[in-house]
Amino acid sequence: MSIQTKIYRQSGQLPDLPEGSLFHSRRLFLIYEATAGYTPLMAVAFDNGRPVGKLLAVVRRSQRILPPSFIRRCEVYGTGEYFDDRKEEIFTCMLERLTQEALHNAFLIEFRNLDDAIFGYKIFRKNRYFPMNWLRVRNSLHRSNQPTVYINPNRLRQIRKGLSKGATITAATTPDEVARFAKMLAKNYSTHIRRHFPDFRFFHAITQNSQQPEAARIFIVKYHGKIIGGSVCLFSNDNAYLLFSGGLRKTYAQLYPGILAVWAALDYAHAHGYRHLEFMDAGLPFKESGYRNFILRFGGKQSSTRRWFRLRWSFFNKICERIYV
Repeated sequence: MSIQTKIYRQSGQLPDLPEGSLFHSRRLFLIYEATAGYTPLMAVAFDNGRPVGKLLAVVRRSQRILPPSFIRRCEVYGTGEYFDDRKEEIFTCMLERLTQEALHNAFLIEFRNLDDAIFGYKIFRKNRYFPMNWLRVRNSLHRSNQPTVYINPNRLRQIRKGLSKGATITAATTPDEVARFAKMLAKNYSTHIRRHFPDFRFFHAITQNSQQPEAARIFIVKYHGKIIGGSVCLFSNDNAYLLFSGGLRKTYAQLYPGILAVWAALDYAHAHGYRHLEFMDAGLPFKESGYRNFILRFGGKQSSTRRWFRLRWSFFNKICERIYV
């Protein structure tokens, strides 16, 4: 096999590569690099010196002062980008190399938000990954009707009520707004043990990148000048991805800041011609899920997918393989 894979840890060493998906781009690499607790890994496959594929991963640690903060995990969105027709052969090389590298630094590797849940099944299994069923929720925005047509009537009433009572929605444009938004959202996420929240520098990094096409936007919900809610939306090709959202729903219950935060991203994505808005973590396929029920009321559809996992400890990995394969 003539394909060789190299791992890059510093942006200054990255070769010039075609840019397509944000999730495997130099731009996201730079954002990871600027965030405390994040270590980007870019796997690039070469054939006789010519780049034929790339796969961006990030090793991160939690910012929580809890035992999970000692666990490092490696996350990958999708299965990479390819500049050659030999997609499976290239992915095989990149996955093997990335797995070897990541397991030196992380306890867990997770491949998530797969566009094609079937692609690479044999390759993942060969490298001892095990699958878990997952759910994805996304709103189709390319239809002729406005998004409001598909939103639950009660949810639509709450959006209108919050705006009529004085809540406003804007984009964060200054470092001060970004800092206040991040502080507000960090408090909101601190009550959710399972959900990861990055260092504040992550939010500053995504707003400082002003290249075109647009990579990210932070929406903030204000009331009398105070930030009471907001969301973070990423943009890749013709799709939008809601990464974080939340609000002070107890203190400002009648303004529905968490609902307005999601609506801000949905309305913006539709107005700017994106085909879909996908919620980045709809959760495990349990019958009951409070968060999934919440986001489905915005008119999205849920579908089944999977995520792939690999543990550093062989003994525990074998147990999971027996359970999930």
